[in-house]
Amino acid sequence: MIAGNTRRRQIGGIGTAARVVLGLALLALGVTGGRVSVMNGQVGIGFEPISVVVGVVGFPAVVLALQWLRARVVPTRLEATGPGSTALNMLVLAALLLTPWYAPPLAFTSVAALVFYGASMLLAALRGYSGCEVTAISNSILGRDDQVGCLVLSPVDDLERRLTGSSNAGQSVASPTKPFDGGPGRD
Repeated sequence: MIAGNTRRRQIGGIGTAARVVLGLALLALGVTGGRVSVMNGQVGIGFEPISVVVGVVGFPAVVLALQWLRARVVPTRLEATGPGSTALNMLVLAALLLTPWYAPPLAFTSVAALVFYGASMLLAALRGYSGCEVTAISNSILGRDDQVGCLVLSPVDDLERRLTGSSNAGQSVASPTKPFDGGPGRD
């Protein structure tokens, strides 16, 4: 089931702008392979087709499959938003970004991660999604609102909520600073 447009935006203008700017920056870094050079008036980039394909198709497919399987076994909403889950999420991101240093043959996954996170942030901005960008694509496809902790954008969303006094603008359901409540899927 694909989520419809009846879903309320969970972020306001600041959260949307942060996701668009960061998403475009990550996508640009990913598509250029993080390398842009000018030699003799010619612009060269480090475009790696395999990285773009893995970032646009591979990583979203893996997250979608894992989220779909989890939803079949445990149909309740995933709320892995505590400090442990957030740290694990950031550890996975760091592992992907540092791949060239510890597994050079898999270095393309570093650039693929930039493409995946960038595209996911743009979708999150479009949908008004306050959760972590890791689940933005799969949640959109599955019509779910599963959450994992997001160290990067949760503080932006929380700040926006405080600045605007809005109960939904910037409402971050995936804040790593939320207290543990013992609910299903929490750490």
